[in-house]
Amino acid sequence: MKIESLMHLILLIIQIESNGDVFAVGDDGKAHGALQLHAIYVEDVNRIAGTTYTHDDAFDISKSIDMFLLYTDHYATKERIGRKPSYEDIARIHNGGPNGWKKNSTKQYWNKIQQRLKYETH
Repeated sequence: MKIESLMHLILLIIQIESNGDVFAVGDDGKAHGALQLHAIYVEDVNRIAGTTYTHDDAFDISKSIDMFLLYTDHYATKERIGRKPSYEDIARIHNGGPNGWKKNSTKQYWNKIQQRLKYETH
């Protein structure tokens, strides 16, 4: 099976990050919400988009998805990556920051998403 859409990818990431818990708190209190956003991620979104999100807005699933899209749309571009960004690039940027798509440390994260995708078919 393959990832069918960006929303499908987001749902897989939510499962990996929080098992769907919009009130999840992780990384010793540093990560909030279903997508486990850190304050620096939120601050970067605000800088990029001129928004005024707070870290606690990550507990709102709609706002957290909006932040995810603003963040990844900004960093997962053909100009930055040198080719059309893949779902893997997007996921690894979410996990590892602006250059996450090329960090070895984010390969394991992508592998978790691939495993979750295989799980969907069983």
